[in-house]
Amino acid sequence: MRILFFGRGVISTQYAWAFEKTGHTVEFYVRKGRKETFGSNIELEMWDARRGKQLIKESWDVKLHEELSPNYDLIIVSVNTEQLPEAVQLLSTAAGNTPVLIFNNVWQDLKSSISPLSMNNVVFGFPAGGGGIADNKLRGGFLKMIFLEKPREGTEQINKKVKELFESAHFKISWIKDMQNWLWNHFAMNAAMETEVLKRGSFAALMNHSDSFANVGRNMREMIPVLKARGAKIDMISLLLTKIPPALLGTLFNKVILAKGSLPRLFIEYNNSKAGFAVLEVVREAKKLGIPLPRLTVAFENIEQHKTIENSIS
Repeated sequence: MRILFFGRGVISTQYAWAFEKTGHTVEFYVRKGRKETFGSNIELEMWDARRGKQLIKESWDVKLHEELSPNYDLIIVSVNTEQLPEAVQLLSTAAGNTPVLIFNNVWQDLKSSISPLSMNNVVFGFPAGGGGIADNKLRGGFLKMIFLEKPREGTEQINKKVKELFESAHFKISWIKDMQNWLWNHFAMNAAMETEVLKRGSFAALMNHSDSFANVGRNMREMIPVLKARGAKIDMISLLLTKIPPALLGTLFNKVILAKGSLPRLFIEYNNSKAGFAVLEVVREAKKLGIPLPRLTVAFENIEQHKTIENSIS
């Protein structure tokens, strides 16, 4: 299969590497000027958990394009959430009828999030991996499982193509019946975590404070009314974060779910992305709905203050 990844970020790079090793052709679309900046290879130091726990260290050659064409079997989009509108707008004019996998966090309703693309030409999924890139070196990894929405009417063939692609690379698919609901809950969980990252200064610092995940639970509790107002059903992870007493929740995450040395913990520690967009989106939605979010609002106001300072300096 010939696959184009939109952007050369952490998720795109890792899954592209896995697909190429299985025999697929993978290429990347990058913005003008990035091809020269990125260069023709990237240093990898990542964990591959499809068959045990294997550390990959290699310099991997990549093929980058600064122009989009429809000459692919599948386009995979995994970008920062705030970049998704720009990405789908470009795909709507340049990708033709090439099917698209949105492998991304989404807070809008799904149809609006990919407009003007057709829902019949798009399927939604979510990775189980993470990490960060600095100085052209990627540190991170992925687990064996990925999340994929169950076929909707009209997407059966695209779902089949995506399923066969991931299974050919030895990934296991967790099928999601209601992807909209799943993504709403996941986005809120990200906002709960990013609120703490903004306090601590980085994802790595988040992991080194024993009370971080107790606070993540408190943040999540604030957002439950926002999710319900949107019509979301509270899923098991959200219930876990909101029903377990904060002190016990902190112990559960620090000692079990994200224990030292575990891959999910390493993926978070390696994450060097800029936090805050998920917080902004949830706070804006809550304001529209008239729902108070005191904990998240403090983080939101700090973001706005930093923006004001940066603008005054520039």
